[in-house]
Amino acid sequence: MTGATRTDRRRARTRGALIGAARAILSDQGPADVSIQQITDRADVGFGSFYNHFTSKAELFEAAVADTLEEYAALLEERTARLDDPAESFAVGVRLTGRLAETHPEVARILLRTGMNCLHEECGLTTRAMRDIELAVAAGSFRVANPQVALAGVAGALLGLVELTLSRPDGAGPEVCEEMAELMLRMLGMAPDDAQEVARRPLPGERHP
Repeated sequence: MTGATRTDRRRARTRGALIGAARAILSDQGPADVSIQQITDRADVGFGSFYNHFTSKAELFEAAVADTLEEYAALLEERTARLDDPAESFAVGVRLTGRLAETHPEVARILLRTGMNCLHEECGLTTRAMRDIELAVAAGSFRVANPQVALAGVAGALLGLVELTLSRPDGAGPEVCEEMAELMLRMLGMAPDDAQEVARRPLPGERHP
């Protein structure tokens, strides 16, 4: 935070602590019946500090969901930044989503609690998904008449994948994520052989023997 004063930095830390506490609550139990006192206790900040940043619990939890979705979008963007094929970028996103239960369990649980409401969030996650779908359509890899409808189908399938991986103590395994990516590529109009090949390419940033 360039040029920030000590007060600015303190306010930013307090806001971050409140959002972190809200994320932990969303992940562990959901927001129902949680008091502001419980939130500030978990954040280890004074009760009065809450209203310096948020007008209500609802506003705080909305900010926590937005923060989670932006973190998820940044994760996907970082891992796919060097890919030229939008269909591959999409498939990598599906596979990394399937691994969230192992790599980022808090994000996975919050995504599941957010459900299809994530489609209504103005964030990098939905923007990124729509971008990949539209670019793949333009490249001839995907064949969908309405990208908005495709995005809804994709979101539902991804939530199902997150539910599957969270419910299995041993994790879903990379093969399950690859299978889901292949199914979704085919759902979006990719030829079966191409979908199988794209869904099983090495993940960017990982070493392979």
